[in-house]
Amino acid sequence: MALTNKRRAVSILAIGATSALVLAGCAGGNGEGDEGNGGGGNEIVIGTTDKIVSLDPAGSYDNGSFSVQQQVFPMLMGTPFGSSDVEPDLAESAEFTAPTEYTVTLPEGLKWANGNELTSSDVAFSFDRQLSIAHPNGPSSLLGNLESVEATDDLTVVFTLKSENDQTFPQVLSSPVGPIVDEEVFSADELTTPDTIVDANAFGGQYVITNYSENDLVAYEANPEYQGLLPAAKTETVLVSYYTDASNLKLDIQEGNIDVAYRSLSATDIDDLRGQDNVNVVEGPGGEIRYLVFNFDTMPFGAGTGEADEEKALAVRQAAAHLLDRAEIASQVYQDTYTPLYSFVPDGLTGATQPLMDLYGDGEGGPDADAAAAVLEEAGITEKVTLNIQYSNDHYGPSSGDEYALIKDQLESSGLFTVELSTTEWGQYSQDRREDVYPVYQLGWFPDYSDADNYLTPFFSENNFLINHYSNTEVQDLIAQQVSTEDPDERSALLGQIQEIVAGDLSTLPYLQGQQVAVTGTNVTGAEDTLDASFKFRYAALGIDE
Repeated sequence: MALTNKRRAVSILAIGATSALVLAGCAGGNGEGDEGNGGGGNEIVIGTTDKIVSLDPAGSYDNGSFSVQQQVFPMLMGTPFGSSDVEPDLAESAEFTAPTEYTVTLPEGLKWANGNELTSSDVAFSFDRQLSIAHPNGPSSLLGNLESVEATDDLTVVFTLKSENDQTFPQVLSSPVGPIVDEEVFSADELTTPDTIVDANAFGGQYVITNYSENDLVAYEANPEYQGLLPAAKTETVLVSYYTDASNLKLDIQEGNIDVAYRSLSATDIDDLRGQDNVNVVEGPGGEIRYLVFNFDTMPFGAGTGEADEEKALAVRQAAAHLLDRAEIASQVYQDTYTPLYSFVPDGLTGATQPLMDLYGDGEGGPDADAAAAVLEEAGITEKVTLNIQYSNDHYGPSSGDEYALIKDQLESSGLFTVELSTTEWGQYSQDRREDVYPVYQLGWFPDYSDADNYLTPFFSENNFLINHYSNTEVQDLIAQQVSTEDPDERSALLGQIQEIVAGDLSTLPYLQGQQVAVTGTNVTGAEDTLDASFKFRYAALGIDE
């Protein structure tokens, strides 16, 4: 979408390094040709290369969709800016009233933006439809421990859980499975269209959507009826424009056509923009990870192939793990805005270990071609293995092509693999990967909540969102056990045990962990607040300081 050139000074806010970049412009709104954008802090224009899969919370489990949903749908629990702890958001109170009962009480007088009453019946409806629809691209797997939900009166909701003392359930209520929807608008058993949602003004978050053109433009206005945890929006109107090319996003940033750019520019672009005099850079730990997914049916020697052999398939995965040079990818492609990752849980979270460093490569984080050759030979693989690897050319930033060209080179330089790379735009990619089209493919992960469980349950539980045909009952039992373990040391030990087992199975192969980098300008306020520990980006924190 083309925007009028407002010739704004530019500043930057980057979250999750190259995978999540925010550029905030110093928009005073007084210049000729401004057309009022940003004037008096009443409007901010945001640019992004991200994609929306679905406006309906039951139909998406991705950062691009959730970044819209969390602006406009209320949540029972939320994370204040600058905190990693969840607190009651829409809820007035939320607590365990029995080992398997979590009770939420709503305040009186809640309403949707369309005037409909917002009651406990809407809450129960929202979670029931997640489980009923169980969309393959949705987040219903996060509700694996939910037995039932009941509205006992207009203001009270009781969640009955399968396992006792679920340490993560309050956080699950703040995750992509947690948005509450208007039962008078949304379908109980199928996804509701964006036009239906927008036309009905079925919103209850900090903002409502006034104009919606999927992956082109979303226009927001502050919702005066919002009664949740977060403060009132600093900015009355937010326009989000969706770009297909990161170079155009950078151009509009440089020319001052937008106030904020959120996801994604290349590491080179970030480094270039760091040199501008009117920006400040702030860095901190991040929760994003990058990883390869192996489809256990369609990968070489997979269960659905004509040469199915479980031991050989495992050897292929292990050989790839021996050859991956994470430090080289982080340095050459991302200029160390990412760091090497040797586990499934990022460094810095309680319970994180590094089993991939111990099991694969040279034992110190580097590759080992001899170890890769030995594991293939022991499995009886004597010919080069052909790996068909798919990556997204638009979802994880413009550096994905360089990232996977380097991975291809690392695998092929050993003489053990022939790698065929293919790329697909995210809309098709997110569908194809669920339908066994890709034997090996790229994914990234932005955490739903700040707990090690969120890097394990969604990937390795029985109904995991990867749908890659991996199943290990021991892992599933341990996941259920750690969720219910109250003692922190005992729970950390269980988390470590899970990481050791899945490191041996290698259904996924993590390799990078993102950092948070914030570069802010003087006229855009609240940018640092988006770097909260929940790794969420909320438009309401941004404002224009005249």
